[in-house]
Amino acid sequence: MSQSATTSGRTERMAATASRLTSISRRLTAEHGLSGFTIEQLCDEAGVSRRTFFNYFPSKEECVLGVDESDAMQRAAEQFLARGSRGWTVVVDDLVDISAEFAKAMDIGVAEHTDFMRAIDREPRLLARALGMNREREQQLAELVAAREDVPTSDPHVRAAIAVFGALARSSVEQLVTSDTSVDLHSALLTSLAAIRDVLATPIDRKDHP
Repeated sequence: MSQSATTSGRTERMAATASRLTSISRRLTAEHGLSGFTIEQLCDEAGVSRRTFFNYFPSKEECVLGVDESDAMQRAAEQFLARGSRGWTVVVDDLVDISAEFAKAMDIGVAEHTDFMRAIDREPRLLARALGMNREREQQLAELVAAREDVPTSDPHVRAAIAVFGALARSSVEQLVTSDTSVDLHSALLTSLAAIRDVLATPIDRKDHP
């Protein structure tokens, strides 16, 4: 086996372990709160040692918030840029496709979304961190869109695209959490996007809006 294949396999195993720890910690936090379980209990359920846990995360809080997504984000960014500029009408479509691929790569499913939202509801102190992470991610997306379309991040089209995508993401997560049917993230995003386009396509009665 080549060195690169060995390294790749080890990286995938590490990512799977980190993802498993985060998934379990979110469920336990949603059920019991951060103080309602110990790191040892989390490790026992994940099948890892306490030492292994601290190789990935410095605390339970960081474990709930999730793994370092920089590698997956970089791959998603490269895919977005590789599609090239094709006009503003397809920017949000591309963000939807790439975000769905990102979620798949990070193994983020309906249960993970649900447990994360429940964990934040249970532990409000996690909310500020989650909001900060979201703002940082939106800034990264804005820079990505601006780079592909060759405009400054202050361009109103960039701000509009990120605002629409943010609304899509929030609506889709809510749909995933509350839906009784099996809906994947990509389908939820596409449904929300179609609804937004229907609303925006509705003509305004100029008599009521001079």
